[in-house]
Amino acid sequence: MSYQQVSPRARIGFIIPSSNRMVEPQVQRWMPAGVSPHFTRIGMTNRHKAPLDQLLPRMLEATSLLADSKCDVIVLQCTGTSMSGGVDMEKHVIAEMQRVGGCPTASAASSLTAAFEALDARRLVFLSETKQPGHDKKIAYLKECGYELVADKAVGLSGSDEYCTTPAQRWFDEAVALRNDNADAYFISCANIHSIDVIQRLEDKLQRPVVTTNQAAIWRSLRLAGIDDDVPSLGALMRIGAKT
Repeated sequence: MSYQQVSPRARIGFIIPSSNRMVEPQVQRWMPAGVSPHFTRIGMTNRHKAPLDQLLPRMLEATSLLADSKCDVIVLQCTGTSMSGGVDMEKHVIAEMQRVGGCPTASAASSLTAAFEALDARRLVFLSETKQPGHDKKIAYLKECGYELVADKAVGLSGSDEYCTTPAQRWFDEAVALRNDNADAYFISCANIHSIDVIQRLEDKLQRPVVTTNQAAIWRSLRLAGIDDDVPSLGALMRIGAKT
C-alpha cells in the first residue's frame, strides 16, 4: 500500500517579541488553508530593548531555528524594532537573516514598505500605538523611505498590556478622526494590537486602502512563498497579486 504524503502548501516562520500576544492568534486566524505558520520568540522589547545591531545575533539564532522546521519564508515581526536602526540597517538585518535561513526573509518594516509600493501609496495617514518618542522614531523611518505624512497621531498607550487589550473599535475611531482625503492610504502601526479586525470597515468608510502591521506581514509572506490567495476582509492589499 502506498500513502500520500501530508505537507502544507507553505511553512512561514515568524520571529516575534517575547511580549507580543497578537501575532500568533491573528496569523493563525487569517492565514489561508494549508499554509502553516510557525513562531519563535526572542527578547527585543521592554526590558530586552537594545540597538538593532546588538539584537541581530538573537534574530539570527531564531532564524536558524525556524530554518530547522523548513520554513519557506521567515519574517521578523516587530514594527518598532525593525524600523529602529533606519533603512540601511533594516536591509542588513534582512540580508543576514536570508543568509542564515536560506530562504526569502522579510521584516515588519519591509513588509509595510512593500505594501505601500504595491498600493502606489506615498502620502499616508499614520497612527501608532505608542507614546510620542516611539512614534517619532517610526516617523523618521517613514520619512527616510520617502513617505509624506498628511496626518499622524501617537495614541499614547502605556505598553504591551494596554496594546493588546485595546479594542478594535478604538483603532476604527482614531483612524476616522484623522480622515484626510489627500492620503493614498492609512497605516496603523503595531503587531500587538487589534487593528486587523477593522480593516474592511475602515476601507468602506474612508475609501482608501488601510494597512496594518500584521496584515502586511501576512500578505508579504504569502507572496514571497508563491501563495496568491486573497484573504477576504483584509482589504485592498490582499487583492494585490491574488489570483482572479
